[in-house]
Amino acid sequence: MRISLEPRPMPSQTALLLAPVGAILATMVLGGLLLLALGQPPLETLQVYFLSPLADDFGRTEVVVKAVPLALIAAGLCVAFRANVWNIGAAGQYTMGALVAGAVALSLPDRVVGPHVMLIYLLAGCAGGLAWAAIPAVLRVKLNTNEILVSLMLTYVAALLLDWAVRGPLRDPAGFGFPQSPDLPDSVIMPVLLEGTRLHAGLLIAVALALVLWFLMRSSRVGFSLQVLGAAPRAGVFAGFERSRAVWVGLLVSGACAGLAGAIEVSATVGQLQPDISAGYGFTAIIVAFLARLNPAGALLAALVLGITFIGGENAQILLKLPRNVTGMFQGLLLFCLLLTETLVRYRVRVGASAPRATAAAPGPAAEEGA
Repeated sequence: MRISLEPRPMPSQTALLLAPVGAILATMVLGGLLLLALGQPPLETLQVYFLSPLADDFGRTEVVVKAVPLALIAAGLCVAFRANVWNIGAAGQYTMGALVAGAVALSLPDRVVGPHVMLIYLLAGCAGGLAWAAIPAVLRVKLNTNEILVSLMLTYVAALLLDWAVRGPLRDPAGFGFPQSPDLPDSVIMPVLLEGTRLHAGLLIAVALALVLWFLMRSSRVGFSLQVLGAAPRAGVFAGFERSRAVWVGLLVSGACAGLAGAIEVSATVGQLQPDISAGYGFTAIIVAFLARLNPAGALLAALVLGITFIGGENAQILLKLPRNVTGMFQGLLLFCLLLTETLVRYRVRVGASAPRATAAAPGPAAEEGA
């Protein structure tokens, strides 16, 4: 039996719009079956996992707090992925943005105060992520290396650099030997939007950035060229668009967004540099980008969905004693279901008989006469 995929001439636009919803529902069903196999009550677990984060104001604000870095990173990844530039190392760019921004904030004299200090801090975060993303960009353009592998491997280099920094030059002398930096100065701490919660002004930055990138991709020549080169590279080249420019724009924009997310997260929720500041945001943002259908504005809503999985996973650990890996299981299932539904919408599955194998013909009378 032979199974093949045949492209649909005109994929249904309604099906394309509903594919993410179908992926979420399929994730719940498959996740419930896996929980049942593990001996857990599926309905109770799914209720704790997906509904309990939205049960009160505190849970809802925490979901938004988790969604802010996801939305920032995913909005940049949408630009890169639309250009067919696969930046898988956003986690490393997030780390380097936090490291550079934190180092700049800690090096500023105490007398330097004012709103411009926050701007310097955020720009330093963007610069850190952008510089780290420039490495795979240079290697891709000059040496034709694979940006997937290079950006991914640089993630672990960035984590080691952060670990070295908080144990070495940025180590807090009063930290009782713990690998952490001193507290960031008050001038770079992100303002709180809602008293009594951790909801911070990074939300406004995330919304503004996502809308700006959405507008640029929709209405600018650069955005049009990125989409053409991503969808039909040869047509883009014939139209006069440079592939190398798409690589630069895709990687640098996504790297700067990831670095900005790192700077905001450290400033808003951590308050100092530590080895474990990433919380998996860089890789989870890839799922957010696909759930948003590579739309920077859609990343805002998709980030809320994945934010629920973070808070729901924490609730499941506390209330049901489930392991932390359950969060990763649901996120992985969601990515799988997203890719599956997208494939089924764009392609038709064909099942047919396998092609017969060629076999040597038995010698007939003619062959025997020739012999």
